[in-house]
Amino acid sequence: MKKLLIGLAATTALVSPAFAEMLDLEKDTLTFGFIKLTDMAPLAVAYEKGFFDDEGLFVTLEAQANWKVLLDGVIDGTLDGAHMLAGQPLAATIGFGTEAHIITPFSMDLNGNGITVSNEIWEQMKPNIPTGADGKPQHPISASALAPVVDKYKSEGKPFNMGMVFPVSTHNYELRYWLAAGGLHPGYYSQDNITGQINADVLLSVTPPPQMPATLEAGTIYGYCVGEPWNQQAVFKGIGVPVITDYELWKNNPEKVFGITAEFAEQYPNTTLAVTKALIRAAIWLDENENANRPEAVEILSRPDYVGADAEVIANSMTGTFEYEKGDKRSVPDFNVFFRYNATYPYYSDAVWYLTQMRRWGQIGEAKADSWYDEVAKSVYKPEIYLKAARLLVDEGLANEADFPWDSDGYKAPTPAADIIDGIPYDGKAPNAYLESLPIGLKGEQTVEGNEVKG
Repeated sequence: MKKLLIGLAATTALVSPAFAEMLDLEKDTLTFGFIKLTDMAPLAVAYEKGFFDDEGLFVTLEAQANWKVLLDGVIDGTLDGAHMLAGQPLAATIGFGTEAHIITPFSMDLNGNGITVSNEIWEQMKPNIPTGADGKPQHPISASALAPVVDKYKSEGKPFNMGMVFPVSTHNYELRYWLAAGGLHPGYYSQDNITGQINADVLLSVTPPPQMPATLEAGTIYGYCVGEPWNQQAVFKGIGVPVITDYELWKNNPEKVFGITAEFAEQYPNTTLAVTKALIRAAIWLDENENANRPEAVEILSRPDYVGADAEVIANSMTGTFEYEKGDKRSVPDFNVFFRYNATYPYYSDAVWYLTQMRRWGQIGEAKADSWYDEVAKSVYKPEIYLKAARLLVDEGLANEADFPWDSDGYKAPTPAADIIDGIPYDGKAPNAYLESLPIGLKGEQTVEGNEVKG
């Protein structure tokens, strides 16, 4: 793909407040990776609006083939940083899959995903879904509406296959959460079997995001969980129906992060701050004035160098609406959140939730104390870097003091039951109690051995 390069104009230092206290950069030429999803927007905006430029950074943005290639690039230094699945830095740091200490000083967004099923499966689900006075399906739609369909396929000896983007992706955990909340078992992992399909009612497998619609259309999978624009693409192509957004699954849930190696942050602390500053400014721009800049963001993201989908498809979710069944477009103003609700602050409680899901489904094979979850979260999520960058922006007049959680201990207030589809609250400070409260999944000292749960 075409390289995206930005230069630093010497005269800018005379007019821009961003240069008032220019950081002494240890490295100013950087390459960042991303996957073709709308939530890579902070990177694209920081580039296109000159926010990297303002920090004295020469940046190249490069689309990556898949999440593994992207992670490997950050680890081997081919990439200086990347738009990452939130589970990737955590999994790498604890040694699940590729082992490396990856950190994040910046959370890229909230929400932004959906679960889509094929037209055929949707028609089989519809009799199980209540309708409103307008005759349209009532949302949120529970996976209990899918359960009879899955049972029918199982009775006929047909595996019920669904797609997610990566074993430690939000999409894997959200799809599993939705299925389990509706009484369907999405399967366990074990140290000897990393398919994640042990005792599964629904068989989940990896499909790269841009390939989801085509894989659905081919009949290889019956549904999937993915970020935008690949749910809306299924609607536009007439091949599938999104049944639920992750906003409905868990209101304002964390999504992607910006990941770098711990070594990079230690070796280039000022560069890390400069990058974080630029990304914070991009997030502010994306959400300011009630999303007034979103149409311009849609145009940017539609370019082949970024997401490369039709602007109309991207706008369907990026501008505050979401289309479910064809013609059923509803207002979802917070489907994509980039700065509101402290979206960019890297909360420890977000990290802990991902770790609980790894434990719930067997990716973490043994019980861990609550203190372990806290320690891992603090080794990966770095709010101290974020707040230092935010302070510089406030001092430069580029951000508002009131927009940052200066006094946070790194943990959000517990998520209330009303904000989660299964009505089970989440408190990041009590991960084991949370795991015990979930009807399906590993608890306490349980382990997966062969095809059985022991303990």
